Amino acid sequence: MKKYKNIIFILAFIALLLSQYKLVMPFMYKVAASDLFLVDSKDQASQLPISTPLTAIAYMHCNRHIKSELGTDTIVSFPDKALNSWSMGNYDFLIHGEFAITDQTSTSATKNYTCRISYNNGDDQEGILDFDNWSIIGLSGLK
Repeated sequence: MKKYKNIIFILAFIALLLSQYKLVMPFMYKVAASDLFLVDSKDQASQLPISTPLTAIAYMHCNRHIKSELGTDTIVSFPDKALNSWSMGNYDFLIHGEFAITDQTSTSATKNYTCRISYNNGDDQEGILDFDNWSIIGLSGLK
């Protein structure tokens, strides 16, 4: 058996590669081409930074969330517009902005942040100004 150890290993490796090539990959291509991952939405994704009324509202809600996270001990001020905003499609947005923060010792600093936020009601735009209809998925840059 020791004599055939390398040959068995090579044959097993070739069998693994062939099974992946003939069985696994065609299945993966069919799954990727199917409608399994299709999300039908009026909101289209953009690879370039954009500024739309929806991104402005998303920016406003991210700022509101940041103010609530930092508490009442700090004074926070935001510019009128985000540095960059991206629509990721299906009412998911990525907001890159900055804010000026002043703490109790009157130390002032400017911080950058990134906020990923999602509108929960999809194509129904009626409650877009209500913060309860939005979900903060991620926020970085506060610390």
